[in-house]
Amino acid sequence: MLLTEFEETIKAIINPEDLIESLKDFPMVAVSCFARETFARILAGFSHREIARTSMANIEIPVYEVLLDGQSIALYNSPVGASACVAIAEDLAAMGMQKLVLFGTCGVLNEAIAATSVIVPTAALRDEGTSFHYAPAGNELLLNQAAQQVLLDFLNEEKISHSQGKVWTTDGIYRETIDKLNRRKEAGAVCVDMECAAMVAWAAFREVSLCQFFYAADHLSEEKWDPRSLGNDADLDEKDKVAAIALAVAQRL
Repeated sequence: MLLTEFEETIKAIINPEDLIESLKDFPMVAVSCFARETFARILAGFSHREIARTSMANIEIPVYEVLLDGQSIALYNSPVGASACVAIAEDLAAMGMQKLVLFGTCGVLNEAIAATSVIVPTAALRDEGTSFHYAPAGNELLLNQAAQQVLLDFLNEEKISHSQGKVWTTDGIYRETIDKLNRRKEAGAVCVDMECAAMVAWAAFREVSLCQFFYAADHLSEEKWDPRSLGNDADLDEKDKVAAIALAVAQRL
């Protein structure tokens, strides 16, 4: 099977540093999210300046710098999907990023998890393809425990309620069948996303410290799909609070 052909060699035919220059004084820590509106609201809340720009075939990604209590933090809006998200993260790492706090929505597999509540993933079930190019084949990957502990410490100190559990990462959003849903729940998944497993594998391979978490959006069940807070313009004030968590954790990293 092709996805079992993981190679540990670092050098590939095309490498990030072949296309991206390392930038002097690039922030060591970056924060990124997927929602356009949430990202725009983060930028609007701080004095910021564009420090870099990268791109994919059909989209440009500007990178901004903000100062939080004198600490330089990079901000960028991640594209959705495992391979796209990893490709842009590769560019940022080539520029000089060493640590990343990444947050976004997820579908929940337990109706009791309230909309926009925080979920801290412990492991990612690998139902996508990108992670297999950065880590040996297997069913799941543990998240960076040190980075996730920084997040958990902050949540506990601030008495912010949150859930923990595995995330099911899939790139087949229209192939989330009831049987698959039940098997992933049996394996310990409490939510589903499109990027986490790939980002975990990439970060470990490139030795980038990744802290990733979610805020609950739509609910998947056997009965029906409930979009709940899914969408850029839903529950924006609550999403601002989630963004504030990411920024606070970035300062601690």
